[in-house]
Amino acid sequence: MDIMISGLRRRFGRVEALRGVDLAVPGGMFGLLGTNGAGKTTLMRVLAGVLPPTSGRVLVGGHDITTRAGRLAVQRRLGYLPQDLGLYPDLTTHEFLDYVGLLKGLDDDAARRRQIGELLDMVGLADVARRRLKGFSGGMRRRVGIAQALLGDPALIVVDEPTAGLDPEERIRFRTLLAQIAGHRTVLLSTHIVEDVAQTCQEAAVMASGRVVFTGPVTGIIDRAQGATWEVVTQGPPPSTGVVVSAVGRPGGTHYRVVSPTKPDPAAVPVQPSLEEGYVALMREAVPS
Repeated sequence: MDIMISGLRRRFGRVEALRGVDLAVPGGMFGLLGTNGAGKTTLMRVLAGVLPPTSGRVLVGGHDITTRAGRLAVQRRLGYLPQDLGLYPDLTTHEFLDYVGLLKGLDDDAARRRQIGELLDMVGLADVARRRLKGFSGGMRRRVGIAQALLGDPALIVVDEPTAGLDPEERIRFRTLLAQIAGHRTVLLSTHIVEDVAQTCQEAAVMASGRVVFTGPVTGIIDRAQGATWEVVTQGPPPSTGVVVSAVGRPGGTHYRVVSPTKPDPAAVPVQPSLEEGYVALMREAVPS
C-alpha cells in the first residue's frame, strides 16, 4: 500500500509542525528517522486520519485522505500503534483485543476470536491472554499494541516510537516482530532510535524541523559521513572539533569516534562510518549549529 505525500503542511496556531513535506513510501518496511520535535508524530497522525492537514495532498493506496471518503477508506485498511496507546488496565489481554476487534467491525465472533488467538501466538502473549493489562511491563504493552494494530489484517501499519523505553531484549524482540509482519504489508516505522532503522529497514526518510531532508536507501545515510568519520586515541581531553559519537576507554587511552568535515586532531585516522555517524553528519547539514 504505497503512500504519496506532496506539499504537506500542518499548523498549530503560529507553529508549523510540517513545512511542505514531500515523500513517497513504497511497500515493505520503511523507516522515518528524526529527533523529538522533528514532526514525525504529526505526520503519523495525519496519515492515520487523526489530524487533518492544513494544506497539501496525501494519497494512501490511491485514496486522498484530505477527503472524508478517502480517510474512511484508508482507516478501514490501517493498523495504527501510536506512541502512547491507551489500554484499559482492568481488561484482560483477550478482552481488550476483542473490544478493539468489535470497534474495527469484526462482527463474526468465531472469526474474530480465532484471529485474536493467532495474533496472541504471534506476539508471544498467548500464555497471558487472561491476565489483566495493569500488571504488564512496557514491552508486553507494546506487544498488545501491535496485536491490536494487526486486527483485521490491515495493508498499512503505522507505528510511532514503538521501542522507546524498552530494554535491549524487548527492543530486539519488537524489531524482529515488525520485520516479520512487513512481508505483504507497508510498515511505516517512526523512531528517533537509529539502531531500530539499521536493523529493520532498507529504505528510510529523515525529518528535521518539519521537513524531509533525506529519502532513499539506508546506505545513502551512511554515505553522508564518508570521509568525515574519524577515530582518535588519546589520554587527554576529547577532540574539540566535530561531534563525538562514541568514547570507549581502553588501556592505551580513550578511543573517540568523531564526525567532522575536517581532521579533528593531528592523531585522527579516517574510519568507515556507521549509520549513526551518517545520521549525525546529515543532521549537521540539515540543522547547522
